[in-house]
Amino acid sequence: MAENTLLEKVLSLRGKFQSIQDQLSDPAVMSDMKKYVQLNKDYKELEPIIKAGQEYGKMLDNLQSAKDILLNEKDDELREMAREEIAEIEPRIPQMEQDIKLMLIPADPDDSKNAMVEIRGGTGGDEAAIFAGDLFRM
Repeated sequence: MAENTLLEKVLSLRGKFQSIQDQLSDPAVMSDMKKYVQLNKDYKELEPIIKAGQEYGKMLDNLQSAKDILLNEKDDELREMAREEIAEIEPRIPQMEQDIKLMLIPADPDDSKNAMVEIRGGTGGDEAAIFAGDLFRM
């Protein structure tokens, strides 16, 4: 059930990704640098999610076809190959689901901004100043 909603979410993003791709190739958008930069950022943000979603979908399809072969095929050699494929794919699916879920968490808009940190020895005399110096050198 979780895999279906995960695939649906990635598929819904695929339309947005395709729209961004089309806009990036439009000469009118290229002339507006501000919009072009924003679209490029969105493209770079969505690209790994789409690729991971495609790989996840292929893994699920391969798993299903291997299970079908295991159930319907009479040839022992093909059944053994299907078992090996299932044994290879099944452990990777939960990790792939976890990776996609982490990718789907929206990035904090402040992540791309700079920050200034002030390190100073406050109340505490020499020990506070020594600690602040050690902290600064880290």
